[in-house]
Amino acid sequence: MSEPSADHVIHIDAKLAQLSPIPSECCIFRVHDRLRNENQNAYEPEVVAIGPYHHGKKKLQPMEEYKLRILRQLLEQRNETSAERYIVAMQQLEKRARDFYAEPSSLDSNEFVEMMLLDSCFILVLLCTEGMTQLGGMENFIFHLGHMKLDLVRDLMLLENQLPFFVLMKLFNMTKISDSNIITLSLEYFDAITPGNLPELPYENPKEDDIKHLLGLLHYCWCYEFHSTLSQRLVVVTDKSMKSATELREAGIQFKKVIINRNLFDIRFVNGTMEIPNLIVDDTTEFVFRNLIAYEQYLPPSSMNYFTAYANFMDNLVNTSNDVQILRDYGVIRNLLGDNEVVSTMLNKLVNNVYVSLICYEQVYHDVNKHCKGRCNVWLATLRQDYFNTPWALISFLAAVVLLLLTVVQTVCSVLSVTKS
Repeated sequence: MSEPSADHVIHIDAKLAQLSPIPSECCIFRVHDRLRNENQNAYEPEVVAIGPYHHGKKKLQPMEEYKLRILRQLLEQRNETSAERYIVAMQQLEKRARDFYAEPSSLDSNEFVEMMLLDSCFILVLLCTEGMTQLGGMENFIFHLGHMKLDLVRDLMLLENQLPFFVLMKLFNMTKISDSNIITLSLEYFDAITPGNLPELPYENPKEDDIKHLLGLLHYCWCYEFHSTLSQRLVVVTDKSMKSATELREAGIQFKKVIINRNLFDIRFVNGTMEIPNLIVDDTTEFVFRNLIAYEQYLPPSSMNYFTAYANFMDNLVNTSNDVQILRDYGVIRNLLGDNEVVSTMLNKLVNNVYVSLICYEQVYHDVNKHCKGRCNVWLATLRQDYFNTPWALISFLAAVVLLLLTVVQTVCSVLSVTKS
């Protein structure tokens, strides 16, 4: 074997020396191609670019002028004639903000700072209803249009369309655009597209380590309360799959919509009944789940990947449109899309090309599969499905039983009478 040339060694060593360290705070990623190809539109902004990944795209340029108008109005509201102090603040945060992005930005320092300032002002005004009122006027009428409101709230929660939360916090504290808490404002703003009621949590002093950006905030709020109760019920088991709703009903399992205000993930199996919190499926459901699931794919293995686990659970439960109809009949799914087949297809594709674990549903899988394997349960379910599937069938059976008992009693009485004689 020949010795490597000195030039080759120097070349490789130079490459190693040029490698920059991976930032420890990296938390804003591009969605990988296999996942993006499942539904590219679910990860692309429609009207506004936030952060560097989609900055400069032609179709998003019209909103850049509105960002400048908002900054000017914000300065006028505060009787300021220059944005200098805000620019200085953004310059001080630039290095750390760049480290939040997994891919380096081609924007130079001035462009990156300008982007942070305009994007953060834009977001804060959207989050703050009071701010929108004070910055009202004909030039801001676009933000009050129904379709534009939905497009904006959608764009602000995309994984690739995020700004570091500490940047928003800095500008929020500098402008004092509202007396409310930025966490409260954010949750209220996104409430219209969240699949259920967000839990009320004490976020008066949020920790930056817990909240990286707006999408991360939504994820943290959804998962935090459920995580705090899960450890008390966690049991490690080996079951890795579950039958569909149709098959489970045939095995005698009933479904029940949870009426009390329980976390979306809090699914339980109690005495042959699966208790599932209500899931509202509408036009926003798929992109909300897809971006939260994509976010979880880049979290550490020990993190709260509950959206992925929940989507996988529903994928097991729903295989066909008939499964959707069963869950609708029980009130578990509220289908605002109309077509059950559309809902079934959407739920079946959410976890394609996604790493999935059984986190938080191990015990449910185990108990459900154990119930399905019980011969007595299968026999009773078959009896109900084949012979007692209508009220009239049950009435006919009871009438036949009564008639049989009367016949037996009459026969016994006749035998006793003959015996006594």
